Amino acid sequence: MSLLRELTSKPGVSVAIDFSYHGDRFEHEGDLSHEQARQASVMARAHNMGVHMQAAMLQDTAPVHGFAPLRGWQVRGPVYTVCGMANVVCFVEHRAGTVDEVMALLRERMADAPPDMVY
Repeated sequence: MSLLRELTSKPGVSVAIDFSYHGDRFEHEGDLSHEQARQASVMARAHNMGVHMQAAMLQDTAPVHGFAPLRGWQVRGPVYTVCGMANVVCFVEHRAGTVDEVMALLRERMADAPPDMVY
C-alpha cells in the first residue's frame, strides 16, 4: 500500500500529499480537488523550507540542543493539524491519539529520507 493511501486510511486523515521540492509535481489522496491539493502542496513546500531554515538557525545558535536536521513539523488549527515530514504532508482531524499515530507512521516510513531534500 502506498504511504498516501495508508495515511488516508487512518481515522481522521482527510488528505495526504507527496510534493516535490522543486514545486513541479505532486500526488494526493483524499478529500481535496486537484487545484486545492496543488495549493496545499505549494504551502507545504514553502512551510517546509521555512522550518528547515529556522531549525538550521537554531542549531547554529544552540548546537547542543539538536534542532537540525529537522525531521518533521506540525501546524495545529482549530479543527485540523497539518503534519509534515520530508516531502509528505497530511491533514489530520483532531481526535485522541490520531496525530501521534500519524507522526509515528511518518517517522517510520520516512526514516531514510535525506533531511536536506528541501534544498
